Order: sequence, then structure tokens, then C-alpha cells
Amino acid sequence: MDSVLEKITEQIVNDPRSGQSLLLFALLATLNVEKTGHMYMLSKLKEFTPENRQLAYAVIELMAENKIGDENWHKAYATMEEAIRG
Repeated sequence: MDSVLEKITEQIVNDPRSGQSLLLFALLATLNVEKTGHMYMLSKLKEFTPENRQLAYAVIELMAENKIGDENWHKAYATMEEAIRG
């Protein structure tokens, strides 16, 4: 599993109620709505495990590369959202 979206999707699908999964999904949900100005409290990064903080940084890099909202993003986000909503 190579892509950050695949890694995050796997984590959320495997344990959608964990604090780490919810933190990651909150970051993606914020980035998914451009009108929010991508408002995410950076202090939340302290709550991530070191491994998940690296995933969060990689997601921020996707945003910087304008890859938020492409086909891969929407597919992964839909899978994650379904897992979170149960």
C-alpha cells in the first residue's frame, strides 16, 4: 500500500471509532471543503501518533499539490466516510 490515501483509508476502515481515525478523518473533511479555508487547528497535530502525524503532513502536501478533490481523493474519502458513519 503506497499512497497516503490508501494508508489512511485502511486505518479508518479497520478502526473507524479510534481517536486516531477520527483525527485523520477530521483533517480530510476540513480539506475536502475548500470554502472552509482549510481551517484545522494545528495544535491537533500534537494528538496524532508520530506515524499518523506523518500521514497528516502527507495529506497537507496533497493539498499543496492541488490533489484534493481528484478522482482518487473522492473515492478514498467516500470509503472513509462510509466507515466513520457506520
